[in-house]
Amino acid sequence: MRPVEVLLVEDSPGDVRLTVEAFRSVPRPSHLSVARDGEEALAFLRRQGVYANAPVPDLILLDLNLPKRDGREVLAEIKKDPELLGIPAVVLTTSEAEQDIQRAYDLHANCYITKPMDLDHFLETVREIHHFWFSVGKTLRYPSLTETVQKHDAGMARGPVLEDEDTLPGSQGGPSGDNRN
Repeated sequence: MRPVEVLLVEDSPGDVRLTVEAFRSVPRPSHLSVARDGEEALAFLRRQGVYANAPVPDLILLDLNLPKRDGREVLAEIKKDPELLGIPAVVLTTSEAEQDIQRAYDLHANCYITKPMDLDHFLETVREIHHFWFSVGKTLRYPSLTETVQKHDAGMARGPVLEDEDTLPGSQGGPSGDNRN
């Protein structure tokens, strides 16, 4: 099983350390990349400059209060970009303000979670986010727009790919090889 890719957009070194610690204790291997401000996050997601070979994240954990470009701006950019909009974005922030919650959902955040102030609760919350998105919930792997265009041009256009596509009934190489629904 391939490690899941998570982009943490967080400027607090303490919260970064705690998130790394929480991810070390989850059963599924995870690779956590960190962007410390909004501009760095967008460069990472768009694979610009030093991030040209950055992995496409399976999940984005996004703080709202960031330097350079705040999390609301980053979220708006993610959700209007056809190459990024399919990546789940979970707002993980200290703000409990209703206007922040409403704005995040207006910008199509997939979830809004207020960071617990207690260390143990913070660790547990991050582990539960990981558990939900990678064990309970199902996400799609979206090929980049460039990959989609290349496949389309080659006459092999495909939509989003489920992570474990080979195990779906009726798929090539699946366990049963049949076409049941």
